[in-house]
Amino acid sequence: TAAAGRGSEVVLPNQFAQPAWRIALWSVAYITVLAVAVFGNLIVIWIILAHKRMRTVTNYFLLNLAFSDASMAAFNTLINFIYAAHGDWYFGEVYCRFHNFFPVTAVFASIYSMAAIALDRYMAIIHPLKPRLSAKATLGVIFCIWTLAVVLAFPLCYFSTTRTLPGRTFCYVAWPRTADDPFISRKYSVFCVLVYVLPLAVMGIAYTIIGVSLWGSEIPGDSSENYHAQLLAKRKVVKMMIIVVVTFALCWLPYHVYFIGTGLNKSLMKWKYIQQVYLTVLWLAMSSTMYNPIIYCCLNSRFRAGFKRVFRCCPFVRMSSYDELELRSTRLRACFTTQTGPVFHTCLLKKLYS
Repeated sequence: TAAAGRGSEVVLPNQFAQPAWRIALWSVAYITVLAVAVFGNLIVIWIILAHKRMRTVTNYFLLNLAFSDASMAAFNTLINFIYAAHGDWYFGEVYCRFHNFFPVTAVFASIYSMAAIALDRYMAIIHPLKPRLSAKATLGVIFCIWTLAVVLAFPLCYFSTTRTLPGRTFCYVAWPRTADDPFISRKYSVFCVLVYVLPLAVMGIAYTIIGVSLWGSEIPGDSSENYHAQLLAKRKVVKMMIIVVVTFALCWLPYHVYFIGTGLNKSLMKWKYIQQVYLTVLWLAMSSTMYNPIIYCCLNSRFRAGFKRVFRCCPFVRMSSYDELELRSTRLRACFTTQTGPVFHTCLLKKLYS
């Protein structure tokens, strides 16, 4: 496309221009992520806060994970898409700083919340006699996670700026070196290690040890007659969290590969399909914020009961009496008063580990 001129001002050609139908398809895809992620994670937050029985250490970390996912979906998904699709920044310098700062903060909080859950499960299953995290200690860990996330992401906020050229405005991070300097690639590599490789390695080791204990051998110190009921209950929780972690890892892997690859080989940015590749990997990364509520609903009976309660006005959703009991803190008391022997122990174990 030839550049258009008006007086001495030359309007730069926009290599990001796309057909209207393609913009429409991408818009539907990104709006779907926004709607499902925000609505689904807000329901998760409500289920945990509104039901006393759901206020466990693991669920507090899941609440933090839901908050960070909902926030990133609300504040960044559509903005990222608009900027990537049009190549023009419409939102001013203040939001440019926030736009570069907050996603890193939220992703850090998300993945380290998952790491905290993995370590908590490790302590509960491998070292069951050692003290568990209290509610106050859990909130302290969450506060530390967000503090470290803010510290890590602050340089992105500090060095972010906008630059206006004829016909277009850019939002970018103006590191104190040139774009061709390998410092930029090293910077992203360090970021990738801190918010992806390191926590995934910790979770991989923790869940491998847990998996060997739950699926390959007896749990240390457990010789009760209800061993199999306890084992199945623990397996359900660990299975759900492994699926959450693997989903997150798969969604973000192409995104990190894209930035490392284009950082090492700048000529890739001139490829005519690079914008479509970026929109694809960006959508996949942003979509990581919408899967967790679906996973919880499918694999956890209490979260499923909570979702049924929210959608019970729909004709195809049936709220059973068992679903009502799942969210009541008095269910354990009913076990004491109405059940004895193995049935009682099974009920107790489901409360503790499901």
